[in-house]
Amino acid sequence: MSDTQDTPKFTVINRRKWLEENAPADAEIAETAPQAPEPVQQMSAAESAPHTPAAEPPRPRLVEMPEPKRAFEVAEQEAEEEPRSPVAGPTQEESSFQKMQYDQSAERLETLVRAQNPGAPAMEKIGFEHLVQQLYLSALMQMGAGTPEGQRPRVDILGAKQTIDLMGVLQEKTVGNLTDIEKQTLDTALYELRMTFLELTRMISLQTPPPPGGAKH
Repeated sequence: MSDTQDTPKFTVINRRKWLEENAPADAEIAETAPQAPEPVQQMSAAESAPHTPAAEPPRPRLVEMPEPKRAFEVAEQEAEEEPRSPVAGPTQEESSFQKMQYDQSAERLETLVRAQNPGAPAMEKIGFEHLVQQLYLSALMQMGAGTPEGQRPRVDILGAKQTIDLMGVLQEKTVGNLTDIEKQTLDTALYELRMTFLELTRMISLQTPPPPGGAKH
């Protein structure tokens, strides 16, 4: 063979022109183009966790109620079930400590009074006879004693009765706890007050004016 036959023949091709002539249609490109992979949806921890059935809510229980009662019956029943507690007073230690503080305060007061009045006598210690005397004088003044001469006495007969009754309570509560002198003082004062009260009420009943308008015939 000749040299011309052995040499391979090739032609120069215009690449741009070849691409334009052999370019596939849009539809073909869309069909042949590789499809993008679908995005993988991420699951939350709650969705990825294994499903466990929810616990059933507690069901209401049927409770039998007692028959309705009246308000006063319920209050009476509660009062019987709950005993009344006595009012708590001060303890023995508290009373003793308070008494000690009171005595110290009274002593300081007496020292102050005597310092300002050197010639004044010492304060008298209060006893049971002073209590009886105080009530006795109060009852007499309520029945008009001690009224200045020439003035009409002002009588508080109801107040006098209360004071005399207080002395009667004192007489009952101190039975067996008084000395002979203390008992004699209380009994004598109470006897005199009651006698004065009887005389005064008799005079008031005699001086009671007739009803207004007088009696009609």
